Amino acid sequence: MSKPNLARRVAEAAEIALTTRKYVTFIDVVTGLRWLHSRHVDTWRQGRAATLAELAAVDEDRLLTTAALLKDWALAKGLRPVETPYVAGTRDRRELRFTAGHEQEPFRVHWLSPDLSESRVRQITERQSKAPDLVAVSPLETWTCAGCGDTGPYLIMEDDRPHCLTCADLDHLVFLAAGNAALSRRAKQESRLSAVVVRFNRRAKRFQRLGLLVEESALAAAEDRCLADEEVRLRRRERDRERRAEQDVEYQAAMAAEIARLFPGCPAERAGEIAVHAGQRGSGRVGRSAAARALDENAITLAVIASIRHLDTDYDRMLMAGVPRMEARERIKGRIEDTLNRFRRAPD
Repeated sequence: MSKPNLARRVAEAAEIALTTRKYVTFIDVVTGLRWLHSRHVDTWRQGRAATLAELAAVDEDRLLTTAALLKDWALAKGLRPVETPYVAGTRDRRELRFTAGHEQEPFRVHWLSPDLSESRVRQITERQSKAPDLVAVSPLETWTCAGCGDTGPYLIMEDDRPHCLTCADLDHLVFLAAGNAALSRRAKQESRLSAVVVRFNRRAKRFQRLGLLVEESALAAAEDRCLADEEVRLRRRERDRERRAEQDVEYQAAMAAEIARLFPGCPAERAGEIAVHAGQRGSGRVGRSAAARALDENAITLAVIASIRHLDTDYDRMLMAGVPRMEARERIKGRIEDTLNRFRRAPD
């Protein structure tokens, strides 16, 4: 890939992150470029890889070039550089390394929007500088503790080797399954020592949170606190639900307006239906992606194509008849292009 082409792709990935969160990191860019999956980043943060580079789809030189291009783009945008420590979720809290080389600083810089208030900058900086949670892994395969040669339901990494909870001095903790956010949050607050328990999901290809390991006394105290304000939490949950519904309406209206701008020949009612369908909260559709929420042209176009595929072609009928998905898409390609071209033309 040529350097100008890479610079363009870096800028596109960084722009999406900046629009979504008001700041950009090197991790945002390399995951946006699809050189690293989120599961790779999780593995690295857990201290189960010596460097991030060994998990990437490109070499260290390309990663260093990308960091330099990100810096050039960020300085041109007037973003504020803040160097942030990266610490492993291991008992030794060692510094995470991006590459095997000595130069780590270019990868640690977070680029913040100048529009952020000082209090928001301080909040982001404190959160990013905070040591990550200890991570205990519920392994899928048989394993052996590097300390005692025994095994157990969970392992935690120390010195790049797996240790059981007894050897890691965590065997006095009790497991609290995920599912009750308030209880989990309070139990963690009450517990002087805690660890997040994760397991790798082969189907989703990422680590999923199973729960927490906390002190038994902390769990008991958290349960008492939750019982005392159950009614308050129910009222707050209802207010939050109403607020999110209002936000979705605003987002879907903005998405419909962008569809109308890009595809002036698309009927206004159809544009609204596409936005409502694609932008439905919790749907996992393209309209809920970070790119779509940034009103990225490619993501908006994909949402329109999805609507055409299902409403204006025989695609669904082909699938029901047993036609392979890729073959069905190939058959309807011409119809989709014709409809897109019609939508792109402004009405007479």
